[in-house]
Amino acid sequence: MPGPAEPPRYTVAVRALCEFGARAGDLDLRFTPAPTAQQGIEGHRAVAGRREPGWQAEFALETRMDELRVRGRADGWDPGRGLVEEIKTHRGDPARLPANHRALHRAQARVYGWLLCERFGLPRITVSVVYVAIEDLRETRHDEDCAADELRADFIALCERWLTWARSEALHRAARDAALAALPFPQAAWREGQRELAEAVFRSARAGACLMAQAPTGIGKTLGTLFPLLKACASQGIDRVFYLTAKSPGAALALEAADAMREAAGAVRADGGADAGTDAARARPSGLPLRVLALTAKDKACEHPDKACHGDSCPLARGFHDRLPAARAAAADRASQARLDAAELRELALAHGLCPYWLGHEMARWSDLVVADYNHYFDTSALLHALSQEQGWQVALAVDEAHNLPERARAMWSAELASPGLRAAMADAPAALRRPLQRLQRAWNRLARESDVPWRALDSLPAPLLRALEAVTEACSDQLADEPAGLSPALRQLHFDALALLRLLETHDPAHSVIDLRLLAGDPPRGARAPDTVLGLRNLLPAPFIGPRMQAAHASVLFSATLAPASFHADLLGLPADARWLEVSGPFRPEQLTVRIVSGVSTRLADRDASLTPIADLIAAQFAKTPGNYLAFFSSHDYLARAADRLAERHPALPQWRQPRGADPAARAAFLAQFAPGGQGVGFAVLGGAFAEGVDLPGERLIGAFVATLGLPPAEPLNELTRARLDAAFGQGHDYTYLYPGLRKVVQAAGRVIRTPHDRGWVFLIDDRFRRPEVRRLLPGWWRLAD
Repeated sequence: MPGPAEPPRYTVAVRALCEFGARAGDLDLRFTPAPTAQQGIEGHRAVAGRREPGWQAEFALETRMDELRVRGRADGWDPGRGLVEEIKTHRGDPARLPANHRALHRAQARVYGWLLCERFGLPRITVSVVYVAIEDLRETRHDEDCAADELRADFIALCERWLTWARSEALHRAARDAALAALPFPQAAWREGQRELAEAVFRSARAGACLMAQAPTGIGKTLGTLFPLLKACASQGIDRVFYLTAKSPGAALALEAADAMREAAGAVRADGGADAGTDAARARPSGLPLRVLALTAKDKACEHPDKACHGDSCPLARGFHDRLPAARAAAADRASQARLDAAELRELALAHGLCPYWLGHEMARWSDLVVADYNHYFDTSALLHALSQEQGWQVALAVDEAHNLPERARAMWSAELASPGLRAAMADAPAALRRPLQRLQRAWNRLARESDVPWRALDSLPAPLLRALEAVTEACSDQLADEPAGLSPALRQLHFDALALLRLLETHDPAHSVIDLRLLAGDPPRGARAPDTVLGLRNLLPAPFIGPRMQAAHASVLFSATLAPASFHADLLGLPADARWLEVSGPFRPEQLTVRIVSGVSTRLADRDASLTPIADLIAAQFAKTPGNYLAFFSSHDYLARAADRLAERHPALPQWRQPRGADPAARAAFLAQFAPGGQGVGFAVLGGAFAEGVDLPGERLIGAFVATLGLPPAEPLNELTRARLDAAFGQGHDYTYLYPGLRKVVQAAGRVIRTPHDRGWVFLIDDRFRRPEVRRLLPGWWRLAD
């Protein structure tokens, strides 16, 4: 197929071409365990070893159609037989592979068939998809004798479908970049400190650098970060901006900022811009042609939580890939005019009979700004990072409330198994799985019986236990391959958890992780031969995993009101050595906040009984002096309850309410509703919990806070091991494990009091250790401290 003389405008791999245009049938997410990369290599090697001389592996092919170049490598080409082979390794019966996977495999084989016909002038070719079972390397073949004209017609249809979309995307990109270059700041005036932040972000994006920005509440950090990153897109060739958040309020603010920028762009066009009246201006949609997508957790987006994700169960999975092209086009058109949040995605998806959650995942490929939880970029199998690598995107990251990332990252790169989960899985396991499960239980019990302490670190997983764990996952995978619905929920969960643990064990290094065994509280179950335990791999230092993700981005901005000291977050997250630091002055004045250090009280564990009465009397005295709404923070629910009880005993007329344990959204909303303007009382909360950050109670809704703890994590064995590892890595193990995380929680909690330049309030820091120089220097510089 001869191409034009000019260089190709687009290049696409055969697999990507087929994934875009040849998928058909149902969405089918029944767990069909895929072979590992090594098993795939071994399967291909086994096939190659069986072929006749002259058979060629990884045969490179390329062609042109209009401005599109298509290239790839055929798995096998036998010129003597006129046979091309697409080789796929699998587990179990190949007939049980999802139909959309088989359609994709066939399409790839047929594209390679045409490329070979074109290259060698063949009128016909045999196209074969060869499935190789990893259990015994047995081959299952699906051969087709195909005419070249038939393959050519299919290939042209695929390319035309891809080119139509690619040309549309190119027009969108040009319109997006032009609009972003002309985008005005969407507020009438910059807030104090906001322009300083925005300029630093823009310079970092232009330099392809990492920026850490500590900026206080009230300056408009979200807009001050997003606006310059988007402005930099055109000049720096940035393909996507990912705004990553720890909690849903941060995501909501990002979407509001995107709406404000869209409205500002629309106002400029309404008034007439530089190209007003031109064909280009008339062709662009009103507002800002920026596709904004909010990714939502599956449990919030699923329409049929009682159904499985495949066409035999869920109506929104049935025929998913057949209806996806029309839904994708409609969503792309809609996204240039309004954000694709959960409600918008739901409306679009249901209009086309599709699952909203999976339509959102598809639109992540085509959106300019994606607002998502941290895990979508930093987790072990993160969607946004995978897409960035697959597509070769230049991305810019905005990491909101970045002080949360170290702990979240540790959780992402940790895994555990609990022995009660194993017992539950054994209760209804099919016969084929009972023996491997029993071997696993015996090996686990031997380890548990050797443990006479609540927690212990292991140098490695004992070999019999590791082999038993691998055998269980193999047996479960075989069962799923033969019968995808053949595992109970408990057994399926055990399988997933075991796979996660085994994957992380492959990367285990004592420098960043620990294998451990923890005894569960309570007596052993009746008849049990060993106590209940949790077997885990816990990440202590996420830098080896998060650092490469940061470096894969063109530019990154981490921002929070509590990022100091810079070295702490830079070391734990593996930020580059040349990462930039910015501390933005805020709009708040020292006279707005009275901060008192109550040094006559110790909140150490041994002193807590003695602290209860002084704390209760302090709260009552402040309330009598200045009635209003206050928050009182304690290190645990137990300490909180005892302090609240003592206040009720000594000052029963003082209204109070308490943070419930394990509060659901309704209970959290009810707690916050008590802080009404003009109200009076004290809300008791746990430091570091749901009400210690991300809560906005301006004006009379909150006038003061009592912080009765330094927030230091307990000196438990795991924390002590973390301290030792971080001391070995950075020489600051105590500060990195205890002092900095604790004081960050204190500052976050105290930050609930002053939310606007007009607020006034009080903060009481209750513990003699707040007077220490190493503690005081970690408190905000604008606070005026009084002993």
